[in-house]
Amino acid sequence: MTDISFSRIFKAHVLFIEKSFLDNNIPDQNWSIDVILHSRANPILHLYDKNDKVKVVSNFSLLYNRFLESGHRFYNETLQLQMQLFLFEMWHIFANEYERRKRTVESGSLYEQFMHLVEEHCMEEREVQFYANRLNITAKHLNYVSKQNTDVTASEWIQRYAKERIILLLKNKNLNIAEIADKMEFSSRSFFTRYVKKLLGVTPSEFRNRLA
Repeated sequence: MTDISFSRIFKAHVLFIEKSFLDNNIPDQNWSIDVILHSRANPILHLYDKNDKVKVVSNFSLLYNRFLESGHRFYNETLQLQMQLFLFEMWHIFANEYERRKRTVESGSLYEQFMHLVEEHCMEEREVQFYANRLNITAKHLNYVSKQNTDVTASEWIQRYAKERIILLLKNKNLNIAEIADKMEFSSRSFFTRYVKKLLGVTPSEFRNRLA
């Protein structure tokens, strides 16, 4: 991290986590992708519940104290377990925040309802007509509403969200390409490959080779 500065009255503890460790401690791949994308759009997690604040501070203190016990015979193992407990508690809070936001958006404007539907269904549904049907409007009107609000068409938003999920899934080495195609309900691996090539400019295999 570069170009960071703090005022003299600011004091903080910062925790850095290796991406591989974080990826290996995702509790449920099905909803965690949505939470990851939500956290990118909303990087500051507001702790509305007083109990959540107490838990986060308490768990961080336990983790920090465990980190200081470098002389422990099983230092690496105990530190890893303490880190896992901290992460799972944070996942729990993130998930609750994500669900709260979903409930708020569901009662919002037509555009907000569309974006909520895209977040929820773009893994399997990539046609504008599906979302128009759910909102009881025409596909043409949905594109108009989206364009009016963001200058981006509905189909473009669907592709953007699908692209994000494909990238995250391809980075998950525990899933092979056929499994990812099944998760996104493509009729065949070849169709999935053509779709990825259109979005990313490379095939799924080529994308993974670049990560190696």
